[in-house]
Amino acid sequence: MAYILQVDFPHSGIFGKEFSEAFTDLAKDIANEDGLLWKIWTENKDEKIAGGIYYFKDLTNANRYLEKHTKRLESFGYKDIRAKIFEANLPLSKICKASFL
Repeated sequence: MAYILQVDFPHSGIFGKEFSEAFTDLAKDIANEDGLLWKIWTENKDEKIAGGIYYFKDLTNANRYLEKHTKRLESFGYKDIRAKIFEANLPLSKICKASFL
């Protein structure tokens, strides 16, 4: 089994290169999370939304991280955080070129 965590939140701050530079240390910290296989950082400047797609090897770590990350985002002043956890369908994902399997 594998699990996808999808998180997004309103973000009216920096985007692009500035966003990358500002959050490099946070990215390094997140990379060491238990059970995390990878994360894709997401941003939409036009809609003022930021977030990420996370791939966890187990549901326990996905839930643990979601709780931790929600608290962290709230401590940064973010509100209206949206998150969902999905079970990944690995056979169909592989057919559709998911190279991370």
